[in-house]
Amino acid sequence: MTYKAHVTVTLRPSILDPQGKATHHALSQLEFDQIQHVRIGKFIEMEIEAASEEEARRIAEEASDKLLANPVMEDFSVRVEAVQPVG
Repeated sequence: MTYKAHVTVTLRPSILDPQGKATHHALSQLEFDQIQHVRIGKFIEMEIEAASEEEARRIAEEASDKLLANPVMEDFSVRVEAVQPVG
């Protein structure tokens, strides 16, 4: 069965985020004063062939841990859903 994994990678709270800070400054310049804090991350979507949702999650987590996220600086979360066949 095919599963879609959604991986969100974010910097750990203790890591400075210059891109987030620059984005926050730009938003302030555009008068979005309600926005108090910005952190930038990345979103990865993968289709995985696996026998079960648990196996697909394990594969996505292993890929995230080994390649997609830097374990020293970043955290990640994984959400997995079954892909419905077309037709």
